[in-house]
Amino acid sequence: QVQLVESGGELVQAGDSLRLSCAASGRTFSSYAMGWFRQAPGKEREFVAAISRNGGRTTYADSVKGRFTISRDNAKNTVALLMNSLIPEDTAVYYCGADQKSLFLAVSVTTTAYSYWGQGTQVTVSS
Repeated sequence: QVQLVESGGELVQAGDSLRLSCAASGRTFSSYAMGWFRQAPGKEREFVAAISRNGGRTTYADSVKGRFTISRDNAKNTVALLMNSLIPEDTAVYYCGADQKSLFLAVSVTTTAYSYWGQGTQVTVSS
């Protein structure tokens, strides 16, 4: 089992950058592929980015490709999301999730693959 705590969300202006962090408890962090999802008011939770267990593979939603970067540090049990060139459409609650089903370099873009979630952190981008 793993517990996840996100941080770093805040109110920023369009064009700004922001770095979200997700800290995981437990000694088996490297056994999970990790992902970032977001949920805007009135919308379903949507995939943002994912990274494989050893960090060797990443994948991104088309809407954030080239602007966002996901990374992980297995020694520190953390996964980060660096967000550049933020736009108002990026406004949402951002969640990190842990996926224990995807092995080796596999990643998943669907919420059903993720067994554990953090409480979320609010990102608001003003125009």
